[in-house]
Amino acid sequence: MSFEKLLLAEPIARALQEKNYTSPTPIQREAIPVILKGSDVVGCAQTGSGKTAAFALPILHHICSKPVELKPKQFRTLVLAPTRELSIQVANNFSLYGKYLNLKVEVICGGMPMNEQIRRLMQGPDVVVATPGRLLDLHQQGKIDFHRVDHLVLDEVDRMLDMGFVPDVKRIIKQVPTTRQTLCFSATLTPTIASLVASITRDPVHIAVDTVGQTAENVDDRVCFIRNQDKFELLYHLLESEKRNEKASKTLIFTSTKQGADHLVDRLRERGIRAAAMHGDKAQRIREKVLEMFKVGTSPIMVATDVAARGIDVKNIEWVINYDLPKESDSYVHRVGRTARAGASGRAVSLCAEFDLTVLRAIELHLRKSIPVWEDQPYHHEGLAVRYRSLSSGTVSVATSPNHGLLSNRKRSNRRARPGAGPAFPGSHAAG
Repeated sequence: MSFEKLLLAEPIARALQEKNYTSPTPIQREAIPVILKGSDVVGCAQTGSGKTAAFALPILHHICSKPVELKPKQFRTLVLAPTRELSIQVANNFSLYGKYLNLKVEVICGGMPMNEQIRRLMQGPDVVVATPGRLLDLHQQGKIDFHRVDHLVLDEVDRMLDMGFVPDVKRIIKQVPTTRQTLCFSATLTPTIASLVASITRDPVHIAVDTVGQTAENVDDRVCFIRNQDKFELLYHLLESEKRNEKASKTLIFTSTKQGADHLVDRLRERGIRAAAMHGDKAQRIREKVLEMFKVGTSPIMVATDVAARGIDVKNIEWVINYDLPKESDSYVHRVGRTARAGASGRAVSLCAEFDLTVLRAIELHLRKSIPVWEDQPYHHEGLAVRYRSLSSGTVSVATSPNHGLLSNRKRSNRRARPGAGPAFPGSHAAG
């Protein structure tokens, strides 16, 4: 199917053609006609599959085909998102696709000047993309009028609700007209979240174009069993191997804490590797600067917390490295989904230390597959690999003590990094 067959308004079709967007992705192909008919939708598709366009394009068609005059503080479309980065990304996409519609799009998020947001709300924007907290702050000040909202979108709905936004989301929904169209999109949807979504939608059409909760097929992901004290040396080896192979690839490294991200950046810089940190304690202007440097490649290594796992749409990310494994299994899907976007291929590596074995097991159970082990790397610890195989087969229980799993094999592999040994994935076998 081509976008032409979707019969979108001419200005939207012209913007798509200008960007050489000719064929919709599966989620777009399935969701756009349903949304155009006015049905509520719950859409699940893998990260990087084009979910934003799946709801933005039919909403823009509605705005174009049924113009209305808005009063100050009013808007027609409300998109709720869990993070500033995702909000900005979604707003940019609306502006891109609505380039020829004389569209007004406003981002309402914390960490950004409130007076400027209020000024733009007074102009009656067509689309507001917001995080729940700042939106409610402005509503309590009398700066928001929800009465003309036609479309309510919950983007990355599982993450938003997991992050504790449930009370705020419910308060917002009570303000929005019941005649609205509600669209909920995410890459994962747990039964608990599905129940809540069902309570805010009306006879929704459920669309799942991929195996929900799994990584894309074109991501080559591997796990490295390694002692905790060797994690940095392996990371350095991987990054240096990329330099030796003259690959100018973007690398996104995930840590579990903000302090850990800053500390890792400092250690990399001490070794002469350019890197920048991205997390919630950074000022918004710093976060935007770091992200822009990462996009253009002037700082090709970004170390981030899970704030970057949602809504960071950067092209040509070759590597995703889980320096720390995520504690929430579905976060693995979103982290790894930063690579291999829009049909491209990519690689992901997770460093599993001695106290991460049960976390890895939970991730594999969530994925319903085993992640292959990368054995041919200089810090592979066979004792941990054996311990994990015993755990996954149910023959042993593993505690979370940092030393547990080393008792049967304290002798680490003596292999060292070989010149030219690049981060391909030889010598792999399934972990679970």
